[in-house]
Amino acid sequence: MPDIFIGADIVSVPRIKKSIDADTGKGFIDRIFTVHEIEYCSAKKYPLIHYAGRFAAKEAVTKALLSSEFVESVPMQSIEIISGKNRCPEVNLNMQLDFKYNCKVSISHTDDNAVAFALLEILT
Repeated sequence: MPDIFIGADIVSVPRIKKSIDADTGKGFIDRIFTVHEIEYCSAKKYPLIHYAGRFAAKEAVTKALLSSEFVESVPMQSIEIISGKNRCPEVNLNMQLDFKYNCKVSISHTDDNAVAFALLEILT
């Protein structure tokens, strides 16, 4: 039977805007997001809600990973949220792991908030 861990996060879109604006954007964006995530979000009509959604998803995945106690830290750029089939978000973990996994994520957002849930299944 696999072990299952969950993570959830909610992010204020204005808070993400403040973080981006605080250092002219590039510092925060480059520290947190991968090139593919930046391209995806920047191409949207309202990039901020997509950055907030991706940020919430990364936090949710981090919480699921840390709650598993199989890892001690998770660099934000080691988690990549991409658009997969039917534009559904998919998780790529670019870090050395001593286990096989399946990780699903769901993201929703409004003009003011983004929320994400992650489900991590450790395969044995």
